Amino acid sequence: MNDRARWSLPNLLSAMRLGLVPLLLLLALSGRRDAFLWLLAVAFLTDAVDGTIARLTGQVTRFGAVLDSWADVSIYAAVAVSMALLWPDLLKSEAPAIGAMVASFLLPAAVGLLRFGRFTSYHTWLVKVAVAAAAVGLFLMLLGISVWPFRIAAVLVLLAGLEEIAISLVLREERSDVSGLWAVLRERRRMRGGGP
Repeated sequence: MNDRARWSLPNLLSAMRLGLVPLLLLLALSGRRDAFLWLLAVAFLTDAVDGTIARLTGQVTRFGAVLDSWADVSIYAAVAVSMALLWPDLLKSEAPAIGAMVASFLLPAAVGLLRFGRFTSYHTWLVKVAVAAAAVGLFLMLLGISVWPFRIAAVLVLLAGLEEIAISLVLREERSDVSGLWAVLRERRRMRGGGP
């Protein structure tokens, strides 16, 4: 892949998201909740549009998928650390939901690493829905509006993680940007000559 393709607009947005991580942590360390939330909103916005831009412009690459996944994991880690600094009571009270989310990110990554020797980057539809729900739920929780959307999102994230584990167990070789488990199973059946 040439440098021009590597640093396309979608990849630059993912790289920018990675660059926001230290800024988010600095804002959390300085106790600036409002600025933290605004910058987090920018991070989530870039996450929402980078993949769409890549697909619309034909700039979908393995590098971009992996960069996007690393940016996501880095932002989530920064959020966890920042919550401990800015919202410690909320972190404590919502520990089960947060723990489920953390497990839902770590376990599929570990299974992919064990199975394929590298981290997977599936970007399934369920993952997209779960991440969007988690972002909305997180903001509603951090703004003090309600914790229930975040708790519901935790269930979706858990289901998405289980689907990613199942995909890793079904695939013969690692791929990025898989729409979901049913698509993988349908493709596998088709390759065996079992129908459309």
